[in-house]
Amino acid sequence: MDAAFARTVWQVLEPLHAVTYFAPESHEANREVGLRGFWMGYFASRAAPLGAVTAGVVEAAFFNFHPAKVRRAIPDAWGFASPEAVVRARSEAATAALRRVAPSAADAAARLVPLLERTVAAADGAGRPLFAANRGLPTPQDPVGALWQASTALREHRGDGHVAVLTAEGLDGCEVHVLFAACAGVPAAVLRDNRGWSEEDWQSAADRLRARGLLVSDGHPTAEGRGLRTHVEARTDALAVRPYDALTQAEATRLLDLLGPLTDQVLASGIIPFPNPIGLPPRPAHR
Repeated sequence: MDAAFARTVWQVLEPLHAVTYFAPESHEANREVGLRGFWMGYFASRAAPLGAVTAGVVEAAFFNFHPAKVRRAIPDAWGFASPEAVVRARSEAATAALRRVAPSAADAAARLVPLLERTVAAADGAGRPLFAANRGLPTPQDPVGALWQASTALREHRGDGHVAVLTAEGLDGCEVHVLFAACAGVPAAVLRDNRGWSEEDWQSAADRLRARGLLVSDGHPTAEGRGLRTHVEARTDALAVRPYDALTQAEATRLLDLLGPLTDQVLASGIIPFPNPIGLPPRPAHR
């Protein structure tokens, strides 16, 4: 497989995973298990596979959130609900949400899960804590739950690699968003407010990027800035594709053919907003 395949499969897998952030079933499950507020639910449910970790661990793994935003939720979340309870709640809720917004998921899961699980098993977990933690979870008995869990593990595999590339390029969590917003044309507030950065933080990050020659004075990216973002995305794709070498070309094609209709159903449901803070484009690449 090549890097272009990794990008395509990310764009069709991400919506399946992302129901856990946007679906009302997931929000309600977090409340019922005892978590307080959306952001405690977000941080606890995504971090729960790691166990009852400290705020510092979540800051490191999630990377692009303001530390204060993390510390408002972690470690207090573990006093309201154990990681084991949160893992169960998020899986059940995501499964219910996928069944609702993607009715064909139940039929497709039987053919998709073996391909995805083989890919997950083939991946190298070194330096990828969120991926390794998700891979270590028991496989849900519900086939749709197994589909969501495998999609989530592969999503975190890509995300862990992305963080490694960004940090290797000397970008901090706020600078990443400033550069992305400038290059992609995403409204700054969508990223700034969701990640907990203040306007002053944003301006300081923009100043640092200008000092590196990555932004011009009006906030637009320079050629070097666009080049850096292109490099980061290409390198992320190159790192993410390696597990898919476990599939034959025919299996890789079948994987995309099976995922495409599910992605279309999730996106058509309107459950994922555009623009969104997870960087998902409005159209999957298989179109």
